Amino acid sequence: MSRALLALVFCLLLPTIALATDDGAFRDGLAEFKREVAERHGFADQTLALWFADVELQQAILDAISRPAERVRPWHEYREIFLTERRIAGGVEFWREHDAALRSIAAEYGVAPEIIVAIIGVETLYGRITGRWRVLDALATLAFAYPPRAAFFRRELEQFLLLSREERLEPRAALGSYAGAMGPPQFIPSSYRAYAVDGSGNGRRDLFHDWDDVLASVANYFKVHGWRDGEPVAQPAEVAANWPGRHPANSLELGSTVAGLQAEGYEFTSALPAEAPAMMVRLDGVDADELWVGYHNFRVITRYNRSVMYALAVYQLSQAIRDRMEGDE
Repeated sequence: MSRALLALVFCLLLPTIALATDDGAFRDGLAEFKREVAERHGFADQTLALWFADVELQQAILDAISRPAERVRPWHEYREIFLTERRIAGGVEFWREHDAALRSIAAEYGVAPEIIVAIIGVETLYGRITGRWRVLDALATLAFAYPPRAAFFRRELEQFLLLSREERLEPRAALGSYAGAMGPPQFIPSSYRAYAVDGSGNGRRDLFHDWDDVLASVANYFKVHGWRDGEPVAQPAEVAANWPGRHPANSLELGSTVAGLQAEGYEFTSALPAEAPAMMVRLDGVDADELWVGYHNFRVITRYNRSVMYALAVYQLSQAIRDRMEGDE
C-alpha cells in the first residue's frame, strides 16, 4: 500500500476513532460489557461495580498505541534502543543474580538462560520498567474506544477479570503497559492465564513480584510454542553484488527452506539440514540493507511479539549477554 493511500485511509478513520473516544459511548460499552461478563461468568454486580467504579478513558493510551516503535522506527534505530551497554551489563547482572533458578528452569523447559534473560531485558529492562497504567484503564480504553482492535481488547479485559478472580489479584491496583501487558515478562491477560506457571511452588502464579514464577513462565511460553533447545535462531546472509533477485516481504512464517534460500542466491552456511524451514528477513541498516536468515526458533520468538525486529533484537541481545558472561568467566 502506498504512503498516499495509507494517509488517506488514516484520515478516513479519524472521524470514527474520534466518535469512539466519546466518554458517553465509552460508558455505554462498559455497561454492556459488565452485564455480559456477569451473566457468562457469575460475577456479582456489586463486585463489577466496585472494580469499575473509577475506570477512566485515557486518551494518552490511544495516542501511544498508534505509534509503537516497531512501526515508526527503522531497524538500525530500533536496535539501538535494546543493544546498549546498560542492557547488556544489566543482563549479565540479572543472570548472575538468578543463576541457580535459570539453570534449573533451563534444564526443565529446554530454553537457554540467555533467551529468558533477553526477553526480560527487552520487555522491561529486567523488571525496572513494567508500565505505569492501570490495567483496567488500559484494557477498557482500548476495548471501548479503539475500533481497530476493540474486539481483541474486549476479550483481554474479560480475561483480566477472570485472572483477577483466579489468582486473587486486586484488579484496581494492577499496573502495566498501555496495552495491558503485566509484570517483568509483560504477559497480556490471556497469556497470563494460559502460560504462567507456579515456579516457586507456593500455589500462586505471581508475575508481578515472584521472580521464580516470572522466569519459569517465560520458559514455559517458549516451550509451549515449540522452542527447540540447541537449534540456531538466526544468522546473517549476503547476496552477490550483481544478484538479480528480489527480496521477499518480511513475514512471520517460515516460507522457504535452507536449500531454497540458497538456491535463490542468498549466501550463508547453515548447520541445519537443507530441508529445514527458514525465512529471509530484510531490515534497514545504517548504510545498507541487512539480510538475516530466520529459523524455527526465530519464528517462536515472534510468537512473544509479532515483529521480526523484536525477534532479532531479542536474539542479538541474548548473544551479547551470553558472550559477556562467557568472557567474564
